[in-house]
Amino acid sequence: MTVSDVERPTEEPPKPRRWLGLRHVQFLLLFLSAVVAFGIRTNMSVGIIAMMETDPPDPSIPTYPEWTEKETILSAFFWGYVIPQIGAGQLVKRFGPKWFLAVTMFINSLFTILIPVMASSAGEGGVIACRVIQGLNQGFLFPSVHTLLGKWTPLPERSKVVSFVYTGGPLGIVISLPVTGVIANSSTGWPTAFYLYGGLGIGWSVLWALLGADSPAKHGRISDEEREYIKGGGNTSDEDKKELPTPWLSIATSMPFIAIFVTHCGQNWGFWTLMTEIPSYMSDIMKYDIKDNSLLSALPYFVLWILSFFFSPLADFLIVRHYLSIGNVRKIFNSIGLIIPAIALVCLGFVDSSQKDLALGLLVVAVGFNAAVYSGYNVNHIDLSPNHAGPLMGITNSLSNVVSIIAPLAIKVIPYEQTDLLLWRYVFWISAGIYVVTDLFYVVYASGEVQSWNDETDKMEGSKEEDNEKF
Repeated sequence: MTVSDVERPTEEPPKPRRWLGLRHVQFLLLFLSAVVAFGIRTNMSVGIIAMMETDPPDPSIPTYPEWTEKETILSAFFWGYVIPQIGAGQLVKRFGPKWFLAVTMFINSLFTILIPVMASSAGEGGVIACRVIQGLNQGFLFPSVHTLLGKWTPLPERSKVVSFVYTGGPLGIVISLPVTGVIANSSTGWPTAFYLYGGLGIGWSVLWALLGADSPAKHGRISDEEREYIKGGGNTSDEDKKELPTPWLSIATSMPFIAIFVTHCGQNWGFWTLMTEIPSYMSDIMKYDIKDNSLLSALPYFVLWILSFFFSPLADFLIVRHYLSIGNVRKIFNSIGLIIPAIALVCLGFVDSSQKDLALGLLVVAVGFNAAVYSGYNVNHIDLSPNHAGPLMGITNSLSNVVSIIAPLAIKVIPYEQTDLLLWRYVFWISAGIYVVTDLFYVVYASGEVQSWNDETDKMEGSKEEDNEKF
């Protein structure tokens, strides 16, 4: 039994008179957290190429051409990333996400600064250890952010806000890849890129500690008008309760939730295969140097970020105006975000090194249209259960990121060299197939309705009170 879409508010509640509210400050800070976190997560994709160069721009810059564990270093982040998230979702729901987010970002940033030190003193093992610790701490990022969005975002703004915050990740990639490339190609060398991002992360941690809040109820300066707008805008999370037990069995047997999980796995395979390997593809097949490579590798993610500002307002418009149900909007946008990229990847498999412009155009389509999933499965956790949005994101993000570990390593299994076009044909086609299969599963089983187990405890308590009244 579910709470039907028609039971949602039929009109958008009146907005506060002030156009800039404290909720917008929270959204901006969470957006910046994604920008910095993804910059830290992905600058290694270009950094590792510079770290293993035989001819650095300045002879004083240390490089390690003898290293052999490039793919292991790229995937090591996810070894740590998958571990804490289910527990993180529970912890942030029980104790509040603010300080978990501040402390873990600080530690994450500290170990970014330590990467050059560990590379020189402990070699590949030291860098792998730093990446694992970075992953462990970023494991708290999305459960914390999803919990905060569940508390702070009214329904009429949901697709728009969630897309804005989460596309901070692709924007972080857009900034990180060329910045790391330019720095690595300069006299300051690749270590400066890690110092820069570590410093930015520490600065963000301090800012969030000063300005962030677990919920509107816990923000001392929010107006009554804005608080009521958030509560009256279809936000069904219960921020007055200290802890609402997580209905694990109901979640595990919920097909709409399983649909999110399956799609999250498919998305992670394609997204992180492209994220970690596009610089190598551009270098080994398209023969771009590191500076041009980093700029062009970032272009698809810039298009993704731009398209998110088209897809997410359109999704909210269709929902608020009741042109389509929430569930149908999620399915349509999820399909745009996975099927169109799948078609582009299949085509990319036929492109050779003499067709650089075509290859780049197909990469832009494959990555750019993926923006639509932010209005698809990625926001769907909050639709199903605002009260448990953090744990739900923790579950899917943890388990699906096992795929993020496997995807870059799976390339080693394909019996072709990095410079062989056949390798990349299989890489692109496998990703395309996974996109299509997981999206079809989502279309069949997904839902946009609040599930009965969102407030299961309330219903149990209510039925007990009714029974007591009878006697």
